[in-house]
Amino acid sequence: MTATRHIHLARRPKGVPVLDDFALVAADCPDAGEGEIQVAALIMSVDPYMRPRLDADQPLDVPLLGGGIGRVVQSRNPKFKEGDLVRHGAGFQELFVSSGRGVQVLNRDPALPLSVYMHALGGTGITAYGGLLETGALKDGEQVFVSTAAGAVGSVVAQIAKIKGCYVVGSTGAEDKAAWLRDEVGLDAVINYKAQPLAEALAAATPKGIDVYFENVGGGHLDAALPRMNVRGRIPVCGMISTYNGGGDGVRNLFSLIYGRIRMEGFVASDFGHLNAAFVDDMTGWLKSGQVKYQETVLEGFDRAPEGLIGLFSGANSGKMLIHIAD
Repeated sequence: MTATRHIHLARRPKGVPVLDDFALVAADCPDAGEGEIQVAALIMSVDPYMRPRLDADQPLDVPLLGGGIGRVVQSRNPKFKEGDLVRHGAGFQELFVSSGRGVQVLNRDPALPLSVYMHALGGTGITAYGGLLETGALKDGEQVFVSTAAGAVGSVVAQIAKIKGCYVVGSTGAEDKAAWLRDEVGLDAVINYKAQPLAEALAAATPKGIDVYFENVGGGHLDAALPRMNVRGRIPVCGMISTYNGGGDGVRNLFSLIYGRIRMEGFVASDFGHLNAAFVDDMTGWLKSGQVKYQETVLEGFDRAPEGLIGLFSGANSGKMLIHIAD
């Protein structure tokens, strides 16, 4: 047995989660048995999708659901060797034992930092890639609007659209993020929705309408985008973060779907497994060439995972929020 720690959900949040909704729990981790591996966590991810799970799907008093990258420290499974880097969905545990199911060896490109495999080359990257190119059926040169365009998914979406020769408008809620999108990413227009009336600003920024609206927010963003959609426009729905903690603005313009013959479709990252080889090739090349840029907010220490998750709902992150545990 080896001492380890878990992050548990201690109680159901009421609205925006607070630190007291979580607990840091000491535990023991057994050695790897026959056919098993023991994995030490290196990096964990916190993501907006985790919030709705806290209301029902996440059990109390067990490790918080989530994914990360770890290193195999013991192996009695022939598919893994000690020292392997692996992706896992074992939740918030510093050390855990697994049969290997749901754990994949990570073949890292040595020219790229490990952290990119938690965002641009990870789940958020394939979400952006598949959501835009397959669900959104993007065509070169189209008119694109991306909400939360400085976030982990939105920033990749916006940059893929630029690579495809599109006119791209992004929204964000902070001026420093808006400046990064304008000056570093090179978007055609950026809206700070906390400083400008969103509907009016979006109308001014999209004189040719919108062919694809990549939806991350819902509420007022969706309401502003719907009247700007071109005929047979597409709205791939990745998230609706404005509603996750209850409340949020209502949507009045859904009738636009009818006469605009607009397709609005939700998706999840696991829909795009068949795209993975092309995604890895494309994204690796774009990262190494500098065509895709990224930001990271990294909190040091396993115990800061709840802080990281809570921070997503106040805009505390620039780009991907990560929890660094060990090298």
